[in-house]
Amino acid sequence: MFGMGFAEILIIGVIAILFLGPDKLPETMVQIAKFFKSVKTTVASAKSSIEEELHIQEIKEEANSYKRQLTEASNELKRVSGVEDLKDEMRDIKKDVYVDGAATTETSAPSAPKKPEVVTFAKKSKKLDIETPEEDDSDTKPSENV
Repeated sequence: MFGMGFAEILIIGVIAILFLGPDKLPETMVQIAKFFKSVKTTVASAKSSIEEELHIQEIKEEANSYKRQLTEASNELKRVSGVEDLKDEMRDIKKDVYVDGAATTETSAPSAPKKPEVVTFAKKSKKLDIETPEEDDSDTKPSENV
């Protein structure tokens, strides 16, 4: 016990009998035993507390590991799906298409070419001196009185 041999324990016992006497020795031995028991209980309690804390620390580390894995997976999914990039591209396209609320001509369908404008003058009748417009061919053929 405590690295002491039988001879050392016997010497301590003899000294205790001499100082305490035979009346107080048993009572003192009981108090010493209670002290060692309380020390043993305290050490066991501290040991279990430390083990529990270490276990809780392991659980926290494991939870943080899972959190990191989920964050990495989420970032990878965002990168692969490119949702944010698509949103940015759509905003850019909308900016190009709409200027002050109206569509630009670059993105709208080209309109049909306009017919050239033909200016015609009405013929004067020699007899009546009345202006009469020409029939249907006035759009395609210019007037001779120009």
